[in-house]
Amino acid sequence: MPSLLYVCVRPETGAADAEHASFRRALGADVVDRLDLLQTSLDTEQLSRYKGVVVGGSPFNVSDTVKSAQQQRVEADLEKLAAVAMDAQIAAFFTCFSIGVLTRMLGGQVGTATPEPASATVITATPAGLEDPVFGPSGAALTVFTAHKESAEHTPPGAVLLATNEACPVQAYRVGTHMYAAQFHPEPTPRDFADRMTFYRHTGYFDPEEFDAVQRQVLSASVTEGAALLRRFAQTFG
Repeated sequence: MPSLLYVCVRPETGAADAEHASFRRALGADVVDRLDLLQTSLDTEQLSRYKGVVVGGSPFNVSDTVKSAQQQRVEADLEKLAAVAMDAQIAAFFTCFSIGVLTRMLGGQVGTATPEPASATVITATPAGLEDPVFGPSGAALTVFTAHKESAEHTPPGAVLLATNEACPVQAYRVGTHMYAAQFHPEPTPRDFADRMTFYRHTGYFDPEEFDAVQRQVLSASVTEGAALLRRFAQTFG
């Protein structure tokens, strides 16, 4: 039986399918089950089947002033999932949009002052990050892919900051021992990320007129540490 679950929060089926494949490869697992929160509400009792859960990205934003009923339900389900993880009943790795849900849940603020375009960027591990079993082995500097319009303004109450950079100070944090959250996308290869860009060409993550140039930069980037984080997450908790 699979010990890992991928939680999908992307409305775009093609992007979601590709993201699932990216997570499966990065986690080093032959089988990673999938739960699409856009189609099915979370049943927390089903989480007992798994040792670890990873949450993918989404074009949703916690700071959106107008939200559909679907987005509101997805955010509520992610909070339920986070509560289970923080009770150490299951390990979880939230990414992208879902770090905003967790930040708000913990009493932190999510704002739009520190966005990052679709690109490879270097983040720096904090002293706590260097001691963390998932982040520590990657060393002081990690190159990862980012693309977001909002982020946590500060490390939320109860969380331990694991990684940072000047452009977006809250890149990753941990709550307790089993709950991880990252603003960046740990799972894609350069090819994966370049292909994903085609689904979001006109959604504000980069100038659509610069698509070809941005895609070339993505494809030329050397990005491996995101996948290494997920592999260690799977080995530690899966």
